[in-house]
Amino acid sequence: MTRNLTTIGFDADDTLWHNERFFKLTQARFQELLADYADPDHLAGRLLAAEKRNIAHYGFGIKGFVLSMIETAIDVTEDRVPAPVIRELIEAGQDMLRHPIELLPHAAEAVAAVAETHRVLLITKGDLLDQERKLAQSGLGEMFDGVEIVSAKTPPVYHAIFDRHGDGAAHAMMVGNSMKSDVVPAIEAGGWGVYVPHGLTWEIEHADAPEQAARYRELPDLGALASLVRAIG
Repeated sequence: MTRNLTTIGFDADDTLWHNERFFKLTQARFQELLADYADPDHLAGRLLAAEKRNIAHYGFGIKGFVLSMIETAIDVTEDRVPAPVIRELIEAGQDMLRHPIELLPHAAEAVAAVAETHRVLLITKGDLLDQERKLAQSGLGEMFDGVEIVSAKTPPVYHAIFDRHGDGAAHAMMVGNSMKSDVVPAIEAGGWGVYVPHGLTWEIEHADAPEQAARYRELPDLGALASLVRAIG
């Protein structure tokens, strides 16, 4: 007899390890470099608009973020941005790509605990090389039964992944900090969606919580995940 829950999917960035805070630090430096041309709020809005436009071209991740900063710098300076500013933005992106991985509290313990009884997957968006680097440095790689680095997280994507690696979405759970990418589409695919809030979440990943959904759960941190998994059965 198939159990209620056989497969657990984990998001990576800001669910298992820190990520968004490095983007915020780099954006603060971007605003300093262009302070003579625009105020911080205006720059933030222009950068966010550029990122939204560019997702279809560059996907998610640091490289697209750097290209969006450069594009915004060119736009707000009316093509007069100094070359040293462009160079510094490129170097800031390179620093982000070299930054060591720092796991979030309870991440390793949570993955190890559910891996003892369930099929465990890493399902993440972003640049392939960067996500592979972070997973390798995290020390968690050997715990996962499968790794999926995707361009988007939609109900059809979750259906395909949980069919390929498990017993279908109906017997799967997705755990993450993004309501828009991790929780809502997993529930729409027929699985459980578990929201683990992070203090910093990219504006593009915001969405309303599916409070009325029977398979929606929210946890204060990953330390409560193993108990939830046992309760679902």
